[in-house]
Amino acid sequence: MLAHIIDPLLSLIYPQECSVCSMNVEMRKDGTACGQCWDTTRIFEGSEMLCDKCGAFFGEKASPVDVFCRKCDEYFFDKAFALGIYEKALAASIISLKNSPHVPARVSQLIQNRSADFVGVVLIVPIPLSKERKLERGFNQAEVVASNIAKTIGIAVDAHSLERRRHTHIHRMGMDQKARERSVRNAFSVRRPKLIEGKDILLVDDVLTSGATASFCAKVLKKNGASKVTVFTLARAVMH
Repeated sequence: MLAHIIDPLLSLIYPQECSVCSMNVEMRKDGTACGQCWDTTRIFEGSEMLCDKCGAFFGEKASPVDVFCRKCDEYFFDKAFALGIYEKALAASIISLKNSPHVPARVSQLIQNRSADFVGVVLIVPIPLSKERKLERGFNQAEVVASNIAKTIGIAVDAHSLERRRHTHIHRMGMDQKARERSVRNAFSVRRPKLIEGKDILLVDDVLTSGATASFCAKVLKKNGASKVTVFTLARAVMH
């Protein structure tokens, strides 16, 4: 009730420009994007055609049978899913998250709406940043997302067992899949295998692009005894 009073006042006194369309953001829960941009952002609702393993987007209409992109056949995670496509309001929220460790209330609600997908998970593991990048940024955005999920489902976060042992180049949208794989091969290791062994793990990041990073993380987690690795990201990039 208070939000209906406070939000209009704040938008008048401290107007915030939508980082997508430059209109005013009228609701604090929407973060850095306005309600109209959120309304036109493609959020997955279960009616889309997605790769059954990696969540790659094929189209708006679901298939009556499971479909696979075949690009992820050799990936080591068991399944990957996301809130929606990396575009508009969702992309703006993720870009903002890289600069400020805050998940907007609207994104938190979307995560809560997907709580059924977390059933069976016993440990949440964020994909780590290198020491250099974490020092530069001041935090790991994947840890912020993982903590948000933990509050929703009441499962512990382990942000220390999986580590990135060498600094890698930031992945760009223009990089092909082989280049992404080369950049992260042998970049990860597990420091505390006893905490991983026998666990169904939810591996968390902000965006899944080719899936190479998540795959190599899943590989070392399973090598150290993880029984299952499911990947969750806020968004899924559309690869062309």
